[in-house]
Amino acid sequence: MLARWHALLLLHLASWASLSLADPVRSFENTAIVRTVELGGSSTHVTTSYIVRSLEAGVPAYYFALSDEELSKTSWIEAKLKGGKDTLKVQRHSVHVDDRVALYSVTLPKPLAKNASTTILVNTIQTHASKPWPPMAKQSGKQSLLYETGLYVLSPYKSITQRTKFKLPTPVVHSFTTPSAPAKFTQGSEQSPVVQSGAAITYGPFQDIPPSAETMFVDEAQENISVHYQYDHPVLAVTSLKRSAEISHWGANLNIEDKIDLRNGGPALEGHFSRVLHQMQSSRNSVPASIVRNIQMYPPAGIRDPYFYDRIGNVSTSRFRPAISSLSKQSFLELRPRYPLVGGWNYSFTLGWDAPLGDSTTYDAKEDKYTVGVPFWTHIPNAVVDEAEVTIILPEGATDISIYPPFPPNSISRRTHTTYLDTTGRPSVTFVKYGLTEKHTGLIYVSYSVSTTAHMKKPIAVGAAAMGLFVVALIVRRINPKIHKGKKTA
Repeated sequence: MLARWHALLLLHLASWASLSLADPVRSFENTAIVRTVELGGSSTHVTTSYIVRSLEAGVPAYYFALSDEELSKTSWIEAKLKGGKDTLKVQRHSVHVDDRVALYSVTLPKPLAKNASTTILVNTIQTHASKPWPPMAKQSGKQSLLYETGLYVLSPYKSITQRTKFKLPTPVVHSFTTPSAPAKFTQGSEQSPVVQSGAAITYGPFQDIPPSAETMFVDEAQENISVHYQYDHPVLAVTSLKRSAEISHWGANLNIEDKIDLRNGGPALEGHFSRVLHQMQSSRNSVPASIVRNIQMYPPAGIRDPYFYDRIGNVSTSRFRPAISSLSKQSFLELRPRYPLVGGWNYSFTLGWDAPLGDSTTYDAKEDKYTVGVPFWTHIPNAVVDEAEVTIILPEGATDISIYPPFPPNSISRRTHTTYLDTTGRPSVTFVKYGLTEKHTGLIYVSYSVSTTAHMKKPIAVGAAAMGLFVVALIVRRINPKIHKGKKTA
């Protein structure tokens, strides 16, 4: 059976041999693979350590694999050498027509010599990988989540040994899967293939696993395992984020406004919500941690005049603390929604603030270009974003526009935005990105030029409008709409 798997894998890999002159199956061997899964709420962090040995000299890239289920949950991938600070280039390649397995290449800083070893760390972040189980809970009940994944780490190379370790947020574990006894690759060891120690569960070691990055291995050898655990934090998800960043040279201001649809992704409320019970829990400081009573955010330092309102109107239950000194990089903003957000409930609101344009802008006199850094989004702790739309509105008359996003967006579009006192309209750029995590909080750099004539468009428009009104008033005063002049009486 293992020979069939190996032969089929070689057949599939032949179609993309152009990616590397060396045969990927024979170029490396996994001395050990250790996968560490840090379980959470909306996001799950997975760190996989590949200790590899080069079987050939001069191979420029190492390949790792993700199953289609892992790929559908993964929003962030990053690779480094152990002990290194620089990230390595990661590129996806299709292996199978049915796309059951996705293969990624990691470009090494320099090719390894034959029999040389190194350790490659692949960090991924999965969104919505844990689901509430049971799917409904009472208002005062505990919150539990269920996480499922494959037992073996897929790889196009042979693996001498593998382990998978789960790190849980609490030691309260309701259940976890025990692999079929004996597991296929335990080689008759009497040791249990899974061990729990406090808030950690370890599967393995599994030994002599053949190349597994192909459909037949997934269908016939892979096993699904699950961990059912207690989670004492809200499971937050921003289902929709629409950010508008308006750059104003005349006001020397950068206005940020977010329209946010927030959802508590925990177990849905069983029965009706009791305000009396919630007040009693609040007085005893025993409100379940899964209920959202406030939202804490850390916008950039230097912001001013924050505002917060929902569909009903202004929400006054908020607290803003500006950066204490010029050395501080963040301000503090605490929002209290109009009502507590329990599992399955949504809350839509608008949040915005102003910031000095000079804090995020540089000017290149030689190129006569401005460069503005706009945050892609302001992270909400324990939350992920399902869909984000970021629109940057440039000054009227901006030309020679260049965009430098911190990561590839799903789509980019350009249009003209027209508002009051505009003549030809302002150019704007819109980014759309799905599956944002705390890693997607970089700056979008936009560079552009604005001529002196373009700068004068607004005062010319205002002056022309004022002069036009003056001329119209002057003409109206000199027009007599009466047909006959009235006679004077003695």
